[in-house]
Amino acid sequence: MKNIDVCLTPDLLHLHNIDNSIVIIADIFRATSCMVTAFAYGVKSIIPVETVEECKNLQEKGYIAAAERNARKVEGFELDNSPFSYMNEKLIGEKIAMTTTNGTYSITKAKASAVKVLAGSFLNLNAIVTYLKTQPYDVLVLCAGWKGRVNIEDTLFAGALIAALEDEYFVPEDSAIMSLRLYNQAKDDLIGYLANSSHIRRLQNLGIHKDIAYCLQKDLYDVVPILRGNELVNL
Repeated sequence: MKNIDVCLTPDLLHLHNIDNSIVIIADIFRATSCMVTAFAYGVKSIIPVETVEECKNLQEKGYIAAAERNARKVEGFELDNSPFSYMNEKLIGEKIAMTTTNGTYSITKAKASAVKVLAGSFLNLNAIVTYLKTQPYDVLVLCAGWKGRVNIEDTLFAGALIAALEDEYFVPEDSAIMSLRLYNQAKDDLIGYLANSSHIRRLQNLGIHKDIAYCLQKDLYDVVPILRGNELVNL
């Protein structure tokens, strides 16, 4: 039986063997939610990079560039880290370079060893579930967290994915069991459960209330972003 596990922060990824695993990156607030939304609205591809400098270099080569640090847009870039920024017909068919505080960092950490790397969110939860059921590999949900720290929203997504797959995957480790139990407590009121979480407070201080509600909606899009080389594309 295949295993499904959870890495609660990218700083712990070195403790996991992912040579036979599909890694699902979860940065619910907001990078992977942005990626899913971008593909749903017609973006051709996204190049996730770790640093602002790499993103700037791609911008200079003609890519539309999105850069976020500390939940704010970096000056000099076209796009921020709000999913609503990607609901723009001008982006249809475009290639985007993206760097974020946690999400793109997590992708760069995972891509060297994982069998496949996908971007997951509540917005495409069922699409990810459906795809994984066709695959022979183990699964690791890599929670992007916040600057190496654990956060609740990414852990809740991990639990939601496990809840949808627990009949087909063995759940061997405590981090996965904890994620599942947390999700079962929270699933009927995700916004309420997250009300006092650190990143919710961080975003609310920036006035980004609508992003929070949007990113916690389930199954809006039949989108599966997958890393092909250095680019995310929609399957």
